[in-house]
Amino acid sequence: MDSFPTALEMAAAIRSGALDPVDAVETCIERIDRIDPSLGAVVWRDDDTARADARRIAQLLAAGEDPGPFAGVPVTVKDLTRAAGQPATYGSAAVPGTPAGDDELVVAALRRAGFVLCGRTNTPELGPLPVTENTRYGVTRNPWDTRYSPGGSSGGSAAAVAAGMVPIGHGNDGGGSLRIPASCCGLVGLKPSRWRVPSVTPGWFGMSVEGVLTHSVADAAAVLDCLSASDPTAWEQAPLPARRFADEVSVEPVPLRVAVLTTSALGLPVADAPREAAEEAGRLLEALGHQVSQLEEDVLDPAWFGPFLNVVNASYGAYEDVDWSAVEPHNMVGHRAGQSVDSCSLVASLNELRRATVPVVSRWGRDFDLLVTPTMTIEPPVAGEVLAAAHSSPEVPPSTVLAMVAFTVPYNLTGQPAVSLPLHMSPGGLPVGVQLVGGPWGEAQLLQVAGQLERAAPWCDRHPVLPER
Repeated sequence: MDSFPTALEMAAAIRSGALDPVDAVETCIERIDRIDPSLGAVVWRDDDTARADARRIAQLLAAGEDPGPFAGVPVTVKDLTRAAGQPATYGSAAVPGTPAGDDELVVAALRRAGFVLCGRTNTPELGPLPVTENTRYGVTRNPWDTRYSPGGSSGGSAAAVAAGMVPIGHGNDGGGSLRIPASCCGLVGLKPSRWRVPSVTPGWFGMSVEGVLTHSVADAAAVLDCLSASDPTAWEQAPLPARRFADEVSVEPVPLRVAVLTTSALGLPVADAPREAAEEAGRLLEALGHQVSQLEEDVLDPAWFGPFLNVVNASYGAYEDVDWSAVEPHNMVGHRAGQSVDSCSLVASLNELRRATVPVVSRWGRDFDLLVTPTMTIEPPVAGEVLAAAHSSPEVPPSTVLAMVAFTVPYNLTGQPAVSLPLHMSPGGLPVGVQLVGGPWGEAQLLQVAGQLERAAPWCDRHPVLPER
């Protein structure tokens, strides 16, 4: 196998008999042993259980049974998400890490698809920062240049995938937490529509969604097919697609009206590399036959941040078994603020966000069909700096945090699908992502355009020079 196989390539090799599932897991373990000490991406492992799961899948395949479309493919799980038999510490020294008794629905879906769980990946404590740094496990570093952050909050998974430790990594996205690390690490980060991936208790009242980080658009689409299957235990679910998402990737999209936005939310300046990335994507889409125009006004009203923070802070109450006296300073401030949000204020904030997003969502299909933006206003920040800033002034979000989420968080509020694609590299050799935002429930069209861009400007052969012990 290639040193950086896609999940689909590895699954095909296993199904054909060219690769044994046990060998796939052993390679994953060897690469984590060799590479991860320089990155700090994987915070917990149970190699014996992973090996046993791989042997079980090998036996099922030998018997002619079907363990799932991704039988034997290693995957990591982000440490914010419960998996039976694994500790969920939420990246916090204030959580005991007792093994979970059950799977979150997304983890159960990964198991049904045949994936082998090969470890848990680092995250900022409790998840609110867009970098992967905490006092329990330390700083996770970017495989492209270890001086820099892989982003967050799914940065542990992004670093593991970008470094080739696993072909695919689980994550979630409440304000950019799949798209930001995808941008920082040169990966595809698809944020599905709200309710697309079933969840019993959706994070941040549905503004946080589950997904994966991948090398290719085809991987992202095929895994979304596995994760988005209807579940009777989920209260809310998105409309079923007309056909498999995996089938959309190879479909040439009809000519679309594409708006390119390079004006940052909140009036923040946009660095040269992210701006150039979005502009280049616009020119490429125009060359591919789409009608491209510049959007001057920002879609995000700064007034949204007040009710959004009320919802985020109130959501601290969803965490179990946390010693709140021992959490990091910025989370202590957030938890206290959440305790002051009474039920009436929370409902009012949610209703305000719902009303505010209506005129934004209405622009898709009326003014344009697809929006293109930089994923972030800046390049990846220096590793460790954001956590230090958050601890030194915990009452105020660091300016770097706002710069990282300015283009991503609006679409967690509106619930629209969005994807970061690794279309650009900075002069300094760091990946720079471009965000595509689709209309409501518009994953099919979004994946068609993403697939078209990947064919026109391939990136899957572009990988970091790996740090090793």
